[in-house]
Amino acid sequence: MANLAKLEFAALDLSGDNYLSWVLDAKIHLRANGFGQTIVDENDASPEENAKAMIFLRRHIHEALKSEYVVVDEPLVLWKALGERYDHQRMVTLPIARYEWTHLRFQDFKSVSE
Repeated sequence: MANLAKLEFAALDLSGDNYLSWVLDAKIHLRANGFGQTIVDENDASPEENAKAMIFLRRHIHEALKSEYVVVDEPLVLWKALGERYDHQRMVTLPIARYEWTHLRFQDFKSVSE
């Protein structure tokens, strides 16, 4: 059956194309809900906080990723595993965006005023 609960933001796609925005959204929501410490090294989060953070993170990842990381029961371990898998997006996407920004052409305008 489909997810009946509405997601706060888009789930992490299997391809990782939305990883950078997903990380930002996940951090913001975890902090807002009081679970931000569960994804940092040497945290003192309680088992209940870890469980709630895991529920939150698993709700916001693709079904195939849920199956792949089914044995992971700590939010920090899941966070690091996803980071190792998709953090290369930062090195790929950011230079492309910078290049496109510096070579931006205003095709629909005759002139640009500052």
